[in-house]
Amino acid sequence: MPPKRPYGTAALSISATVLKGFYLHQCVKRGINNQLREALDVSRLSTTADRKRAFLGHVKTSMPANPLAPPNSPRRRHPKMLPDGARPELLGSVNTARDEMVVTWLSDSSLRIGGLTGLHLVDLHLRENADCGECKSPHVHVCHRQTNPNRARAKKKEDWSVTDGVICGGEIYRASPAMVSSYFKYMTTEYAKHATGHGMLLIQLSGPTTGEPWTADAARGMLRRAVGGPNCPAASGRTRSPAVHPREGPGRHDAEGGRRGEGAPGLLLNQLDGHGQPEVRVRPGPRGAGR
Repeated sequence: MPPKRPYGTAALSISATVLKGFYLHQCVKRGINNQLREALDVSRLSTTADRKRAFLGHVKTSMPANPLAPPNSPRRRHPKMLPDGARPELLGSVNTARDEMVVTWLSDSSLRIGGLTGLHLVDLHLRENADCGECKSPHVHVCHRQTNPNRARAKKKEDWSVTDGVICGGEIYRASPAMVSSYFKYMTTEYAKHATGHGMLLIQLSGPTTGEPWTADAARGMLRRAVGGPNCPAASGRTRSPAVHPREGPGRHDAEGGRRGEGAPGLLLNQLDGHGQPEVRVRPGPRGAGR
C-alpha cells in the first residue's frame, strides 16, 4: 500500500461533520453525556454567503457550527464548478475558441469531460422551446454512446432516443448564455474550417488528424497545460502535483481530500473536469447552468 499522507482541510471538515453527527446521535439516543452534547450543539452568526446559499436565508440569524472542524475552513462553490475567480484566468491561458468553449461549458455546468467530448451536434438544443419538448430554455442532451469514434462516453446511461430526427432523453443540462455564445464563436471559426463531417462537436485542430473528433485525454491535456500556464494563478509558486492527472476509480476523489497532495493545479483540474466529487443527480428535470 502507498504511504498515507495527512488529510487536507476539506477532508478534515468532512470527518468533523461525521464525528459531530455520530456523537450527537449517541448522546440523544442514549440520554448520556449532556455536557458533550451542549459543547457540540453550538451555533454562530450567519454571514452574507451563508444567507445566499441557504433556503430562506434572508430570515436566518444563526448557522450551526462545528467545534471539531479545522479553523478557517475554505468555502468553495459546488465542487464540480471552478473556484470563484479561476475561470477568467483559465480563459486567458487557452489559445483557441474550442478551448475557450470547453472551459466555459465545464465551468457553467456540471458536465464531465467524457460527456462533453462525446457530444454530437444533434445533441445540442441551444434555442428556446426546442422540438424535444423536455426543456423550454436552451439545453444539451448528454447521451451514452458505445460507438463514438473518439471513444468518449458519458458516465450516466440514461435512456435516449431519436424521434423524427430529434434527440430525446439522456442527461439534460441547461445551457447558459455564455455557453451558447462560446459555441457559436467556435462553430463559425474553427469548426467550419476543419470539420470533416463526422457530426461530433469537438474536433482536433492540428496535426495529421485535423478535423477528427477530439478525445477526452486530449481535452484533459489541454486543461493540464492551461492550469500550469503562466497566466493561471493556480500554478504560481506551486510544483506539479501528482493529482493533476484525473483518474477513474476511487482514487480520483483524493484530490479534494488531500491524500495525493494539496497542489493547487491538481485540485483545480479535478474541479474543472468534473472529477472532484461524486455527482449528486437530481431527477427528473434538467440541471441548471451556472448555479
